Amino acid sequence: MLNTKELGRVAGRNSRTFVKLLTGTALVGLAMPTALAAQEQADTPQADGVGENAIVVTGIRSSLQSALQEKRNADSLIEVIQAEDIGKLPDQNLAEVLENVTGVQITRTAGVGTGVQIRGTNDNRTAINGVTTLGSGSGRGGINFEDVNAAIISSVEVIKAPEASTIEGAVGGTINLRTIRPLDITDTIATVRLQGEYAELSDSVSPRISASFGDNWSTGAGDMGFVIAASYTEQEATSLRPRVDRDNFIPAGASVTAAGAPGPDFDFLGIQFLNQELENFEFETINIAGSFEWEAAPGFTFFVDGFYNDQERRQDSSRVQGSGVSSVDLVNVPDTFETVEFGSLDGVNFGSIQAALTGTIQPNLATDDDDPNLRFSSDTGARVTESSVLRWGFDWEGERLALRFEASRARADSVSPNLSTTLNFINPNPLTPLDGTSNDNSVPFIYDLTGGALTFGIDFASPFAPSVADLLDPANTVIDAVNISRDTTENADDAIRLDLEYDTSDFLGFITSVDAGYRFNRRSSEFNDIGFSRGFGAIADSPSGSLIADLLVPGPDIFGDADGRELAFRNFLLVDPNLSFSDQEGTYDAIQAAFLQTANGVVLPEPDSDSDAFFSIDEETHAAYLQANFELGILRGNVGVRYVDTSIDSTGITTLGGTGQQVVTTAGYNEWLPRFNVIADVSDDIVLRASFSRDVNRPDFNQLSSSVTFPTSANAAVSIGNPGLAPETVTAFDASIDWYFAPAAVVSVGVFHKRRTNLFVTQLDEPFEDPVTGFRDITDPCEQGGIFNPIADRNILAADQTQPGICVPIQTEINDTATTKQTGIEVAFQYDLSSFEDTLGFASGFGILANYTYQDFSGGEAFNTSSGRGTPALESGSGQTGPFTAVQGLLDFSENAYNVTLYYEKFGLSARARYTWRDAFRTLDTAGGASLNSTFGFPTVTESRGQLNASVTYDVTDNINVGIEGVNLTKSEITQRCVNSGALLCFQGLPDRRITFGATFRF
Repeated sequence: MLNTKELGRVAGRNSRTFVKLLTGTALVGLAMPTALAAQEQADTPQADGVGENAIVVTGIRSSLQSALQEKRNADSLIEVIQAEDIGKLPDQNLAEVLENVTGVQITRTAGVGTGVQIRGTNDNRTAINGVTTLGSGSGRGGINFEDVNAAIISSVEVIKAPEASTIEGAVGGTINLRTIRPLDITDTIATVRLQGEYAELSDSVSPRISASFGDNWSTGAGDMGFVIAASYTEQEATSLRPRVDRDNFIPAGASVTAAGAPGPDFDFLGIQFLNQELENFEFETINIAGSFEWEAAPGFTFFVDGFYNDQERRQDSSRVQGSGVSSVDLVNVPDTFETVEFGSLDGVNFGSIQAALTGTIQPNLATDDDDPNLRFSSDTGARVTESSVLRWGFDWEGERLALRFEASRARADSVSPNLSTTLNFINPNPLTPLDGTSNDNSVPFIYDLTGGALTFGIDFASPFAPSVADLLDPANTVIDAVNISRDTTENADDAIRLDLEYDTSDFLGFITSVDAGYRFNRRSSEFNDIGFSRGFGAIADSPSGSLIADLLVPGPDIFGDADGRELAFRNFLLVDPNLSFSDQEGTYDAIQAAFLQTANGVVLPEPDSDSDAFFSIDEETHAAYLQANFELGILRGNVGVRYVDTSIDSTGITTLGGTGQQVVTTAGYNEWLPRFNVIADVSDDIVLRASFSRDVNRPDFNQLSSSVTFPTSANAAVSIGNPGLAPETVTAFDASIDWYFAPAAVVSVGVFHKRRTNLFVTQLDEPFEDPVTGFRDITDPCEQGGIFNPIADRNILAADQTQPGICVPIQTEINDTATTKQTGIEVAFQYDLSSFEDTLGFASGFGILANYTYQDFSGGEAFNTSSGRGTPALESGSGQTGPFTAVQGLLDFSENAYNVTLYYEKFGLSARARYTWRDAFRTLDTAGGASLNSTFGFPTVTESRGQLNASVTYDVTDNINVGIEGVNLTKSEITQRCVNSGALLCFQGLPDRRITFGATFRF
């Protein structure tokens, strides 16, 4: 047998058994692998050679049992999830499928699973049938999980401990999405699934359609077979994300109330910024996966696999911002305060400080004649991605020598059309006149942050307040910023590999075979920033909304629908996102016509390529491995080494002497990656495993680029790559014990330890802000920190607000010079009551799956530094002098996580409920474009959270199944805090509840 382990799994180790089992049952359309099959008359499934009168176990118990058998027989540490039947993995979303695996946690965007962490890291490799996949951006993790409909995947494999033959590039593990092998089919496959998904916040129903067909046949030229699976999916996902910045430090005795009375005699944190963000994403996805196999002669099989993805992810989001708030903080004392305990970082106890809890923010023209101000932003764009994976080659097996040749190519081309606009609201209340220079004026706000909810809105009780009619009048708005773009990203990966195995069992004793192989890989990523961005700070440059009245529509008023809040921004105008998306050119032309009617007759340029943001990176890798496979008594396993040589050419724009120049940076490195796996089959029921491996994690392509893209906000950090980033190296140790005490049951306990060097760490370089005025430098270069952004709106950060251009923060990546360590424990339990049919009757349909993961992270020297605004607050509570530093460590890393699934299946009824919980973790994923400079300089903490999903299905006939599935049934919220868990509440996330219903037909 050919022993190229990774490719062997791709081809479907034990897949013949698996397909015989799953094709022998009726398709249960929406059931998850948390439901037992109706046919439960045998305790063990029959594999090859099933007799005519044999009873075959099908459904969930079969899939669980088959997956456990594959894990047990593997020569390294893997986890497997197999579909109950064609196109029926446990969840609609691939990220949520993977959440069933021990040691895996996921992150979500607007409630949709988009990111996967294996053993606490995002740095993993994703493959389809073993072939590297490409994402829509410049990362290395592979295809976006929301881009693939789980219905076209037959099984998912997570390789936690690699062999020498396993392709390098994963820290936590390799995720391999597998499709069915055509020659393993025993019966014709023909299924169709029709579904609809209801999204509660958007009050919409989206279709989901998938179908599969497969067959094989014998001919005079040999056995041939093919399988094709296709899906069309629409989905709408909405999430509400309020943000309140309370990083404006106000010393004791420095403030007065709005009525002029003395303020408190203690330090406190006032309101700096209010942001009401609504994220809305609409997905339209086409997936096609197909495979062809031809056994042209005994021992010689030719294969071709293809995968195609075409997805349009449309964003229709809005932001309502209360800006310029800090300019009147000294004359607006909060009504009530809360005590915020900041906790400790790196041995420094930051103590506590009072923070604004409830109150109003009233204009004070004597202090500032145009703040606080109100603005409305429409973020309308899309990410249109077309990606493909093609793999072809052959297997040849002789008497002793086996060979596999494979060639593959992967492509992912994305274009991101975008037309985003910001409107400033001009309050017509006579108490808040325009000053003639800026393009905004004063609006009163009210806030109530009690009960862990960030609620705020307009203070309509104030004499300065506008009316609802005022807020919805186009004449009371002006265009403040315009961003039109059509950025492109082109990713490519071409590879060839040759794998050999030589049977040595007759003359090398316990060395059963020796494997060797070579792989060449060429990968590239090119990014072009095509567009135009500009902010307009002067009224003479800002056209009235009355000139584009036909483009303006009321913004969404559903912000209270998620948690019943009464205080919110509900009445505002936006540039119609539907027009911005469907007729970008016409919308832009109408906006241009409005600008031509301003006092200065502003001419907006046509979108053009920004050479400063361009980068192109080409990478070539040669890899070779040698591996010995052994078997001695109860021991089996493999030992080998993989050698990797990589060269990189990075082309980007670097500023030299104040001028941007195209620079090619060349780098290269080589690594020896030893890998060892040993398994002890102690008894029929107990298996011990141990492994040692070394791997390499390469930087994402955008992390290597020195090019620059400027946003229009002065508070947004500019991301700049670091061409000098070295790859991260990972040394891992694993040990586990599995007790297979019943056919579809296991108790498993494992430990792992990783040592990581050159960890990638995000750093912030802030511009200097005058401690008295709060102003920044507005000239280039920025000698006191940061980078000059020529298009950023200065807002309250400069005395002259009529022109754009100001020094802004820089966010970049460096290598941690110290070694970091990660240790974890994984526990899994799986059991069903099917063997108690005679005594329990209907109750024998119950089963349970559960897993728990504990992780600890230590070490590292690269640190974050408290921001200019955050330092005074931390000084006040700690009594020490800042700035303060703390080692960043791993982001998106939870110490504890668990997953419990209770399922039932009997008499054609399948039901399951799964509760997933993960501990708090630090992240850079925040609401409203917040970066480190607005989170006190440290990554935000997302608090611990659980989510409940459930499904119920029923077999109407042997060929028809109907069902319903719910995601986030309890509408679990997301809470994010600054500095530490339990500290200052900074952001909230209110994701949607989604219900999927439909039917599956088998022909």
